[in-house]
Amino acid sequence: METAKKRMLTGNKAMAEAIAQEMENDKNVFVLGEDIGKYGGIFGSTQGLMEKFGPERVLDTPISETAFIGAAIGAAAEGMRPVAELMFVDFFGVCMDQIYNHMAKIPYMSGGNVRLPMVLMTAVGGGYSDAAQHSQTLYATFAHMPGMKVVAPSTPYDLKGMMTSAIRDDNPVVFMFHKSLQGLGWMDQLDYAVGHVPEESYTVPLDKANVMREGKDVTIVGIQMMTHFAMEAAKRLAQDGIEAEVIDLRSLAPIDKDTIINSVKKTHRLVVVDEDYRSYGMTAEVAAIVSEEALYELEAPIKRLAIPDVPIPYSHVLEDFVLPGPDKIVEAVKQMMDEA
Repeated sequence: METAKKRMLTGNKAMAEAIAQEMENDKNVFVLGEDIGKYGGIFGSTQGLMEKFGPERVLDTPISETAFIGAAIGAAAEGMRPVAELMFVDFFGVCMDQIYNHMAKIPYMSGGNVRLPMVLMTAVGGGYSDAAQHSQTLYATFAHMPGMKVVAPSTPYDLKGMMTSAIRDDNPVVFMFHKSLQGLGWMDQLDYAVGHVPEESYTVPLDKANVMREGKDVTIVGIQMMTHFAMEAAKRLAQDGIEAEVIDLRSLAPIDKDTIINSVKKTHRLVVVDEDYRSYGMTAEVAAIVSEEALYELEAPIKRLAIPDVPIPYSHVLEDFVLPGPDKIVEAVKQMMDEA
């Protein structure tokens, strides 16, 4: 019997399909942001929505992040389910009052009487020489602040399933998608950006990490591009007899402690890889969780790989130098195994 051919989509098309299906299922779902209408979003996450749903539900906004995120908050408070796109996460500085003093706090300060079922989606990530103001991930900046769920899917399958879950969630969700994983033609298209995506609607939990590869010698925890780099590193390490377990964190708030700890109890070693800054970041949080809850399971000190505390350089050579990659992961793991 012939196996059915898997349906393959790029990351951006998976996201746009999730939003379209939820807009079809719920008239309260609408989208707003800069260039998200006829243009389809500069990273393709709203491609085809304007043609399908029209300008009343797909709103091209002026270049005023404070205004349209504030409008989304007001709409959510009145029972709508807005999906607002902050084009680059780096732009958070001009609208942080709306994001953190309003979106994240109103449900708490109202004693739960005001719900804000809204999604703030935003593009993250470097690797293509877009310099210091357009290349950050800033995962930890948002995960540090209570009141918001913060997710960062790594595959087209998860981009669709987690976007569906985010839109249906009654809490504000910051949905961070990586530019390099959108599969856009004007960027260097990566194999990671294309994957199997079912046509029907489905959900992926917003609070569960995913074990991408099982192993017994070392746990590597990553997120988005770092997960894919960890998978590459794991294949190379296997050639030297080192079996790495790779965990795709997927969600930063809430963070799935159990999956991390259970893995470390099996491998007894931990490497954490992040495209965010090293200090006060995700690598530190994961290391702290394991140190507090599984310290005596460790047979070697935890290793952290992240961007040094410098702005992302424009120069491709310098940017490549500061970004973690497969080579650096392999080196860290081998050094850890040699020290044991």
